[in-house]
Amino acid sequence: MDFERVKTYCQDPKNQSTVNVGLFILLIISFHFLYLGWQALDYWPIKKVVDKLMLWSVNLVFSQSCWVLDHVFRLDITTISEQRIIATLNHEGGWAHVGIAPECASLKQWLHWIFLMVLFPGPWKHKLWYIPAGLVIIEWTNVVRICGILLMQIRWPNSFHIAHDYIFKVFFYFVIFLMWVLWVEKFKDKAISTKSNKNKSS
Repeated sequence: MDFERVKTYCQDPKNQSTVNVGLFILLIISFHFLYLGWQALDYWPIKKVVDKLMLWSVNLVFSQSCWVLDHVFRLDITTISEQRIIATLNHEGGWAHVGIAPECASLKQWLHWIFLMVLFPGPWKHKLWYIPAGLVIIEWTNVVRICGILLMQIRWPNSFHIAHDYIFKVFFYFVIFLMWVLWVEKFKDKAISTKSNKNKSS
């Protein structure tokens, strides 16, 4: 399949859904491997900046999660601030706990979102507010994830790995996917449709 045929296929309105999903998958996978490569290079050449952002984002999600567990769920929590550990008693009298490591912060997902939205087509007048709004949503999704992992352990003491590795990891990226779907439906494709109608009327 030559370049012109690919270009024609991509420009055909009937193929827009397929093209959008394909581009989404390509960008998500590309960033994943780019990030792994950058991580292997120890975040060169801005390691100090990344380390500071990691520390700040860890402290942010730690304090927000503690607030939600205390004020919303009214849990009697015990914290070890230096290690960002949050613990509470489970229903068997043992401890349910979650530790927030740098990998648990929102930084990677923030970068993932920025990479996706900057490169994905759509009007910049909306990207300028939609990208920051997405960063806020991602942060609070992470708070839900941290709280959810702890809450599940209260009822099911041995559920940490299932909650951490499967349920809430999928939930995290599902929220990003929903934000992308909203972008495509309400902003990208709507802008293309408006432009097409203007061209027809002229």
